[in-house]
Amino acid sequence: MSLKDVLHWRYAPKRMNGQKVSEEGIESILKAAQYAPTSMGLQPFTLYLIEQRDLLEQIRPVAYNQPQITEASHLLLFAGYTKLSGHHIDAYLENIMATRGASAESLEPFRKSMMRFAQSSSDEQIRIWAANQAYIALGFAIAEAALLGVDATPMEGFDIPGLDQLLGLHQHGLSSIALLAIGYRDEENDFLAYEKKVRRPLEELVVRFPQQ
Repeated sequence: MSLKDVLHWRYAPKRMNGQKVSEEGIESILKAAQYAPTSMGLQPFTLYLIEQRDLLEQIRPVAYNQPQITEASHLLLFAGYTKLSGHHIDAYLENIMATRGASAESLEPFRKSMMRFAQSSSDEQIRIWAANQAYIALGFAIAEAALLGVDATPMEGFDIPGLDQLLGLHQHGLSSIALLAIGYRDEENDFLAYEKKVRRPLEELVVRFPQQ
C-alpha cells in the first residue's frame, strides 16, 4: 500500500491491547525518527524508549491516567533541548567530519552561522525551535508505524514539569515535548475503532495559486 493508504488506515487508538511490537518494528520506527529532516540537521532532541512496566505505571498518572500509557507495547518520549550550546554544535560538526571526511576549516562558516543562531535566540525560542524539529520526527515515526501495520498514538496530554521531574530530564538539558504510545489497537474496547476518519476536505484545506 502507498503511504496515503496506510495513513487513511491509521488512527490514534484510545485503547491498546498490550500486544508486543517486534524489536525489528521498533527499530524501524526509531530509524524513521532518526532520519527525519531537522533544521540545520542538528536534531535538537533526544528519544526515550520506555517499556519498563513499573516506570510506565509511574508515568500513567502524570499523563492524566490515559490507558494507552500502560497498554502500549512501548512508550516513546520526545524530549527537546532547553538550550543550544557550543558543545551541541561542536559535537554535530565532529559527527559530520567523521561521517563525510570534511575538514574543520571547511565547516567553520557553518559553525559560525549556527553559533550566531544559538547566541541570538532566547531559551524560550530555542525550546520552541527544538519542539518544532521534534514534531517532524514524531510525524515520521507515526508514518513508519502505519506502514508496518503498527498503531501509534501521539499524546500531548501530560504534566510536562511532572514528567521532566520523574525522568530527571532537566539535568540533561531536556524537557518533555510529546509521547508516542506504540502498540496495537484494542478494537473491542476502543469506541473509535470503527469510526470513519474525519478531515477537512482538500478544497477547504488547500488554497491553490493562482486562484480560479
